[in-house]
Amino acid sequence: MIGSIPGVAHVERLEGARAAPGVAPSLLVEVPHGADRRAQYDALASRMRGPLPEDLHVFFHMNTDVGAWDYGREVARKVLERHPDRSALLVRCLVPRTFVDTNRLESATDDLAKGGMTAGVAPYVKDEADIALLLDLHRSYVRLATEAYEQVCEGGGFALSPHTYGPRSVGIEKIDETIVEALRRAHEPAAWEGWPVRPEIDLITRSPEGQRLAPAGMTERLVAAYRALGLEAADGATYTLHPATQGFRHASRWPDRVFCLEVRRDLLVERYTPFEEMAVRPDAASRIAGPLADAIADHLAGRPA
Repeated sequence: MIGSIPGVAHVERLEGARAAPGVAPSLLVEVPHGADRRAQYDALASRMRGPLPEDLHVFFHMNTDVGAWDYGREVARKVLERHPDRSALLVRCLVPRTFVDTNRLESATDDLAKGGMTAGVAPYVKDEADIALLLDLHRSYVRLATEAYEQVCEGGGFALSPHTYGPRSVGIEKIDETIVEALRRAHEPAAWEGWPVRPEIDLITRSPEGQRLAPAGMTERLVAAYRALGLEAADGATYTLHPATQGFRHASRWPDRVFCLEVRRDLLVERYTPFEEMAVRPDAASRIAGPLADAIADHLAGRPA
């Protein structure tokens, strides 16, 4: 059985009202950037022995996927309302991506910053013992997540990897020891107004070469459903499934059984405060989850539980 690992992953199983005891999960919700609480950042920072940039918590709050766990879990709950004979497996990473990004391959470097993505181990982490600690946490999470994908997708189930991002694409050329100062400059009112606004919903379904890895028709259906709710939805406007990501690895291994997307955080929270901890509104998470749950429930229909 896949179980929680303290400081690495929270694992939860949800069962439909009529699910047989021990029924294999039909749905996986995997949240690789699920560490979105300041206490989770502080807990790992306290284990680091080398120097870190001053006020690094600013980068943590600005760059963590607040709300992804909330709407992802709500998707699972709604799917099980439609399929009460099924169960779902939920995996939430507890390792802050500020230090090491578990959605990256271990070998991913800081060159990814040119494409707006973080590396595996953050480049400002220099101490060898700290790097060893972070790689151990990374490997532990990746092993667990891979086992979860194998259990669900090999059995014919479906996996959702929910993400959230900030409302604008902020032009940070390099993530290094000066990241906090760069972020503060980028968020000054005059600079902030010049950054491009991101789609409210952006579906991440294609490789950089344009290969579609999501189920046929699901992307078009979701774009239409979100637009019907008055939300701006796009397909790949911000990111692709980059080969340096675990998301690409899973989607390539199980094409048509994995779906990734970004939702703007300001749609999900009570108040958007990028440098501080934010609270998610349950009604907002439920609104975002609705079209996803309907599409996944229909996808699972006809497949054995």
